[in-house]
Amino acid sequence: MSQSYTQLSPIPLFHMITGGPTPVAPFSHAVECDGFVFVTGQMPDTPQTPGVLPEGVEAQTRNVMANLDTVLEGIGLTLANVVCVRAFLTEFQRDYAAFNAVYASYFPADRRPARTCVGVTGLAYDALVEIDLIARR
Repeated sequence: MSQSYTQLSPIPLFHMITGGPTPVAPFSHAVECDGFVFVTGQMPDTPQTPGVLPEGVEAQTRNVMANLDTVLEGIGLTLANVVCVRAFLTEFQRDYAAFNAVYASYFPADRRPARTCVGVTGLAYDALVEIDLIARR
């Protein structure tokens, strides 16, 4: 962690996680204000292999979730703190069911965050999926 998180701050805190995913653009991994944490959309590569993606939406979804988890852990949170998710799929009709099957395994059925999932025309690295989220400390 980059600093202590014992108090909620009305001043935004900008987080870059050591060992976290390699940014594909100029952004912070997460921005925190008043106990809310806005995590930047994560790609399906890994910190060890930036820009290299696995094949298939299932493997890409697992990598995205691992990257989100890395960012959350870097600021002392977990997926249990997530309140809202936005998911983006480039092959919506083809991949929606497979994506949902993997995604659902990360949250208990009675504690799933609010979510939006949309089809898009393109993502960085020609990824099949990207996910961003909002968490609450």
